[in-house]
Amino acid sequence: MTKEKKILTLAGDGIGPEVMEQALHVLDWVQENSNLSFVVEKDLVGGAAIDANGVPLTEEVIAKAKAADAVLFGSVGGPKWEKVGFDKRPEVGIIGLRKELGLFANLRSAIVFDSLVGASTVKPEIIQGLDLMIVRESTGGVYFGEPRGIETLPDGTRKGVNTEVYTSVEIERIARVAFELARQRQNRVCSVEKCNVMESGLLWKEVVTELHQKEYSDVQLSHMLADNCAMQLVRNPKQFDTILTGNLFGDILSDLAAMLTGSLGMLPSATLGARQENGVIPALYEPIHGSAPDIAGQGKANPLAQILSLAMMLRYSFDEQAISEKVVHACEAVLNQGLRTPDIMSDGMKLVGTEDMGKAVLAELKK
Repeated sequence: MTKEKKILTLAGDGIGPEVMEQALHVLDWVQENSNLSFVVEKDLVGGAAIDANGVPLTEEVIAKAKAADAVLFGSVGGPKWEKVGFDKRPEVGIIGLRKELGLFANLRSAIVFDSLVGASTVKPEIIQGLDLMIVRESTGGVYFGEPRGIETLPDGTRKGVNTEVYTSVEIERIARVAFELARQRQNRVCSVEKCNVMESGLLWKEVVTELHQKEYSDVQLSHMLADNCAMQLVRNPKQFDTILTGNLFGDILSDLAAMLTGSLGMLPSATLGARQENGVIPALYEPIHGSAPDIAGQGKANPLAQILSLAMMLRYSFDEQAISEKVVHACEAVLNQGLRTPDIMSDGMKLVGTEDMGKAVLAELKK
């Protein structure tokens, strides 16, 4: 029996529409070659929504996202909207969706395909075979804590305030995601914080340790300070399997890990919420490369991260592991053929544009 799934696509700004188009071609192939059936709805977010509606995220889009089985997101932002108010900047679109949908668990993988070892600035022997997952808490911490803001003091100087806040409930629920995910991988979790100088980090370590002892003692748990983790990711990244961390450190460490792979244009992400009464887990899938306005509309963007985000959607939202792996393997196959977009181009490879890379992935799937 065909299982109909509702997907909301929000291509956003910059290169978002270009890479989303290629991902949707892959989605069409999936629908034609599986028992899945999709109802795909498109809408605006970020700068595109500001231009059309005056705000980066409308109530209508929020409602559509809540009604969908999954959201496939492109990217937001660009210099065009630099002068809008801070609370109306394009990035509020993605932050707002995370908040409204309760998307607290951000999964960012860093996988080095053998054919792309040379694209990294790190020595091949350090990164070859790398496959790690960063589980980042994404609705708490310093990005959401109160008080926050900018104020003018009596002497005329200005003060900016952001507050790092975590509750034991928030820490425990993201730790569960990491432990459960690790059980499907190499069964190792490294919990990262700054317990030596931050009380929130100390609470984080205590809660993760207690949960591990009570329910996940079969998983190997280690702890590491965030600054040391950054160093170790460059020094010996293959020591990690699943990294569990908070919002701010996860943001920084995942970008660092991304560059181990050679390009931000290669990495997908998933952000998940808690299972609802109807059984649906709210989820948003997006590449981590951003809107890249400098190359928007030029056909230079790498669509593989968007396509790999689609593969994550098939795995985590629709429990279609086999077809998800087919999509991943198709992406790897085109890289093995030597096809490269500008961000991963190297000597001896064939330079292709966004559309041709997407067509090559489809050709592999059709084999």
